[in-house]
Amino acid sequence: MSAVLVIEQVLNGLQAGVMLFLMAAGLTLIFGVMGLINLAHGSLYMVGAFAAAAVSAATGSFLLGLVSALAAAALAGAVVEMLVIRRLYASDHLDQVLATFALILIFSEGTRWLYGSFPLYLDIPAWLSGPTRLPGGILYPTYRLALIAVGLVVALGLWVLIERTRLGIRIRAGENDREMIAALGVDISRLYTLIFALGAALAGLAGALVGAIQSVQVGMGEPVLILAFVVIVIGGIGSIRGAFVGALLVGLTDTLGGIFLPELFKFFTDPATAQSVGASLASMSIYILMSLVLIWRPTGLFGARA
Repeated sequence: MSAVLVIEQVLNGLQAGVMLFLMAAGLTLIFGVMGLINLAHGSLYMVGAFAAAAVSAATGSFLLGLVSALAAAALAGAVVEMLVIRRLYASDHLDQVLATFALILIFSEGTRWLYGSFPLYLDIPAWLSGPTRLPGGILYPTYRLALIAVGLVVALGLWVLIERTRLGIRIRAGENDREMIAALGVDISRLYTLIFALGAALAGLAGALVGAIQSVQVGMGEPVLILAFVVIVIGGIGSIRGAFVGALLVGLTDTLGGIFLPELFKFFTDPATAQSVGASLASMSIYILMSLVLIWRPTGLFGARA
């Protein structure tokens, strides 16, 4: 196994991790502040991807597609929060699960009605296509490097928003004692709508960015949603820092496991069996990681201790 392959896979893991962070950050904000289990978060990821693909195809501008993804996902999130989610805050988690699962079906069938069952494709812009030469002579896709950079910038911006702004103070206060900040005059309904729209916008941005390296299709958000739940369990519910660290761990574990585990099993069995067993264990590796973290720290790496 060459060093170039390992470095490329590490970069792939970082790229997958920062995109997972965009998805998980909104999810952990919504759950941490509102106490809401939102299974429809993956549908907002899909909304962003379809909006970007449609607008980019109509205008020829990738950047306009990204802006449209942010706007469409945020608007969909705000509407869903005001019409549906707002009625679920006092309900138990089973009601929240059932209602947001129904939203998945509504979003999926609505998207299929608008765009059909065939996938759409979002073209990488010319100024981001092709490889970039890295130190050591490694050629790596420019677009994937851009995804890493965008994810890191968004993570920094989100940290500044939560930790250094007045809105961030309200968000953190709402997580700790929503009744108290409501008594102090904060419009809690407006705050919740804003948080839900922010989380939806992050999911939509992730869908649009990933849509350029995968096909954009109905149901594309559900597999990512599962990984996002794994991320926030590992990192700790309600922790943005935990979501970031957890996302990087999941991205690197999933990517590197796919190359190292088959190689490891070649020492014990024939190459075909090693590839099969190693690939199976690689797909399980993130869940094994989650189990180990929960055994060591049941509230996650950065979650508050009970």
